[in-house]
Amino acid sequence: MRIRAGYEISYDCPAPTPMLLMLNVRPERAADLETPDTIQTEPVVPVRLYMDTFGNVCGRLVAPAGRITLRSDFVIRDDGEPDPQRPEAVQHAVEDLPDHVVEYLLPSRYCDTELLSDLAWRTFGDTPLGWARVQAVVDYAHARIAFGYQHARATRTAHEAHEEGCGVCRDYAHLAITLCRCLNIPARYCTGYLGDIGVPASDAPMDFSAWFQVWLGGTWHTFDARHNRPRIGRILMAVGRDATDVAITTHFGPAALSGFKVVTEELP
Repeated sequence: MRIRAGYEISYDCPAPTPMLLMLNVRPERAADLETPDTIQTEPVVPVRLYMDTFGNVCGRLVAPAGRITLRSDFVIRDDGEPDPQRPEAVQHAVEDLPDHVVEYLLPSRYCDTELLSDLAWRTFGDTPLGWARVQAVVDYAHARIAFGYQHARATRTAHEAHEEGCGVCRDYAHLAITLCRCLNIPARYCTGYLGDIGVPASDAPMDFSAWFQVWLGGTWHTFDARHNRPRIGRILMAVGRDATDVAITTHFGPAALSGFKVVTEELP
């Protein structure tokens, strides 16, 4: 399968404004690219790339005063298979977790485990360990939150999403991640492209998507609490503890979003 993906994002800046960008695909997908995944800017300004502590490709630039547009348009190969299902994947004891994984058991900005721990053990303490327990968490988060773009709020935590019962894809991910961490299952936040491939097309404008991964059986596995079904054509851009670590853009000064378009479509 071949997928065309990309974006066009514009900001209006009243003064020169430093920015961090997280708009490239993850290094493990770089070999699948048929055309370069390059950040282009208008006007042209230098973009310096670096690797953050989570292994994400990040960019830095200084946007000049006025309007700046960021864009990319690339083609990537995909196996065309739905998210792999591994129900036999086992849950590891905390003491057996690798050092680079154990940090995904800790609370973070949007994953307030201290407020959901009692609920997690009351609700899932009797479920089988491993894959079945994670799926029970996903089923719960999927049913608990009502999706709606009008419910989007950048400051909403997992506990608030649970209590308010509404949100967008990041809120589903934060709630499921938090409940998994409460149950000693390492979980990390993911962001990337997810087009309407293999499912009915949505009338809503295309956007970047959020899902999560858990560490079972010695590797990371993908789950999606919003859709709660294996999907085709995920293109991973970044991972982190929660949405704080994978913000598409971060600006250090006033910058008003004036245009936003994302494309993800299957090619012949």
